[in-house]
Amino acid sequence: MANPANFVVEDSPEGGRIVRLSGSFVIASISGVDGQLRNVTGPVSQIDLSAVDQMDTVGAWLVHRTAKFYAADITGCAKDAGRLIDAVRGVDAAEAVPRPHVSSLNRFLAEVGGGVVVGITTLLQFLGFVGQVVKAFFILMMNPGRFRWHAVVQHFDMVGVRALGIVGLMSFLIGIVIAQQGAVQLRQFGAEIFTINLIGRLTLRELGILMTAIMVAGRSGSAFAAQIGTMKITEEIDAMRTIGVVPAEALVVPRVIAAVIMMPLLGIYASLMSIIGGGILCWIVLDIPPATFVQRLREVTPLTDFWVGMIKAPIFGAIIAMAGCFQGMQVKGNAEQVGLKTTAAVVQAIFLVIVLDAFFAVFFSEIGWG
Repeated sequence: MANPANFVVEDSPEGGRIVRLSGSFVIASISGVDGQLRNVTGPVSQIDLSAVDQMDTVGAWLVHRTAKFYAADITGCAKDAGRLIDAVRGVDAAEAVPRPHVSSLNRFLAEVGGGVVVGITTLLQFLGFVGQVVKAFFILMMNPGRFRWHAVVQHFDMVGVRALGIVGLMSFLIGIVIAQQGAVQLRQFGAEIFTINLIGRLTLRELGILMTAIMVAGRSGSAFAAQIGTMKITEEIDAMRTIGVVPAEALVVPRVIAAVIMMPLLGIYASLMSIIGGGILCWIVLDIPPATFVQRLREVTPLTDFWVGMIKAPIFGAIIAMAGCFQGMQVKGNAEQVGLKTTAAVVQAIFLVIVLDAFFAVFFSEIGWG
């Protein structure tokens, strides 16, 4: 049987004290010695290991720590014990690990490449999600009894009715801004009357629908992402799958249909409010009576401008709803993800709306509706 770990303290002829260790300094026998070595008083100049029978890594760590604490020399250790002590001493050494040098160009290229990879991956995932929504829509068309009409009506209220106030106010103010800035620029050429052309065409064709889409994305798109993301965290969506309910049919399709139907109506409302705002400013600043304003508006604004806006509106609504639902479905982990994905939903929806608007501008110009 191995001798238990022990030690004695002796005075050194050269000054200081010598701690002589003996026995087996292994994990099974050093628990008592550990505390006693911490209580040795006075300066210790040397730790003698000549009487140590056995030593493992824990014992070597104890010897190294004691020698480091008292700034003492270690003597009399066997070859194997010396290797263990050197090993633990190397681990204990606090050496600064040099950071790898990366040039600014490489770092920039790595960030750009990572962003491109994330963007392409997100786009492919979004296209797959759109495919799931289309499939769910056709399945509901084949099985009308599974369609959730009550959910669609609820989202009519949230997307459309509750947005009338903010959409109307913002559109009214935008109409005033367009009229004011147009009048200032056109006055230099004595052509203030063409402010009506600017208000009519720009409102019906572009800004009425585009600004409505941006406001709906910030209001309803973010709400869709937050609602579905919260359901993901609380495992409600997993529970729906367990009982045989398809989340795309129950959660996504009603929101998409509501946005598709309400966007054209909101677009007409927003365009009307912008025209009213511009007409009021023309009446006050340019002395153009409302009757003259309306008559001139009918003459200079082609019907194709109205149809361009109405074609774009439902597509924008579908993109906004699907972007919000897609980001909500991507939530994983904790509540922080809800905020991140809600922000991503708004950014993604606005980005896609602007890209599509640019595409439509070129397309309608090419077919002669410009």
